[in-house]
Amino acid sequence: MTETLTAVQARRIALAAQGFCDRPHAAPSMRTFDRTLARTGVLQVDSVNVLQRAHYMPLYSRMGPYDVGLLDRAQGQAGPGPRRVVEYWAHVQALMPVDLWPLMQHRREKYRGERGKWGFTADADLEPRVLAAVRDRGPVTARDLEREFSTGPRTKEHWGWNWSESRKVLDYLYLVGDVAIAGRNSQFEVVYDLPERVLPATVLDAPTPTPQEAVTELVRRAARSHGVASAACLADYYRLRLQPAPGGPSVKVAIDELVEAGELTPVTVQGWKRQAYVHREARLPRRVGARTLISPFDPVVWERARADALFDFFYRIEIYVPAEKRLHGYYVLPFLLGDRLVGRVDLKADRANRILLVPGAFAEDHAPAETAAELAVELRRLAGWLGLDDVVVGRHGDLSDALRAALGR
Repeated sequence: MTETLTAVQARRIALAAQGFCDRPHAAPSMRTFDRTLARTGVLQVDSVNVLQRAHYMPLYSRMGPYDVGLLDRAQGQAGPGPRRVVEYWAHVQALMPVDLWPLMQHRREKYRGERGKWGFTADADLEPRVLAAVRDRGPVTARDLEREFSTGPRTKEHWGWNWSESRKVLDYLYLVGDVAIAGRNSQFEVVYDLPERVLPATVLDAPTPTPQEAVTELVRRAARSHGVASAACLADYYRLRLQPAPGGPSVKVAIDELVEAGELTPVTVQGWKRQAYVHREARLPRRVGARTLISPFDPVVWERARADALFDFFYRIEIYVPAEKRLHGYYVLPFLLGDRLVGRVDLKADRANRILLVPGAFAEDHAPAETAAELAVELRRLAGWLGLDDVVVGRHGDLSDALRAALGR
């Protein structure tokens, strides 16, 4: 008989799988980082820095205030120890464990056959010259090579991007694995180098799985990170195609293999229209004691349909919405309290004045009476982690007055 889960049970399983029930460490260490990365699987990278870079936030949400130097060390950019993560197109642009590198070979081959993924083609004649420059001078940024490989004025085609020829070629070489991302500089520019100078030899020498073996392992990891998930959730985690190309690797085949092996169990989740699956390592906690803010780029809210189904929380990021049409604000973070997303706050770090600005604060219909008080504590904690001295709340939103009063207390 197919097991049935309530919405509450599914929500708690999902949050436990993502690390929100892990016992906190008094001072987060590299061991804490490793545990957290094992939960999330990847850390999405995004250039928006109105509050904090996207890849730092999921660690904060699970570990609490931590030294961001841990992530720099994990990228091999600071301190002792081996490189733990490398940047690649894993979910979207993301930091992934280095042992995922062989599993992405089928993706790199696909990009090589398609000549990239952005709808424009890098200049093939420049590729060997740019690659030679990286080999001779790396690590380098696109800016370092721009003058040498410029073929004329930049255009503003392709969604308004204004990439130089060197940037286009480097991005293609990165997608197909001829170069790797060594890190980012203080301007958040990508720094490229040869894979053998970025990745451990054990990773580069590891056997390359078949495309289907790679997809099955990625689905396995997605299932572990989700706890409970539909096929669409499992495919989205590493951006796999739910409907495969003819003869290509299949998410459905992967799920069937994992079910047969006993790693996944089909379940019914009340309120879900999709068939769901529970990973065999998933646990159902009696309660979730979380109190934290969630990045717009956190795995908890990546797939909007999943967030809606799990939390009854409709969420969209409004960065690209004209200001006059935004409902909640420019950079809005959900607030997780217990096992529910009970509110959302528009946040901005005013670093010059050392203030955490809260232009708007909003409560969900199911938010408990203590939401403003709990959110005030969390905002003070976040401000301290960001090195900000005060929290200033604006007038937008039905929670702003209560939040301002709670902060005053």
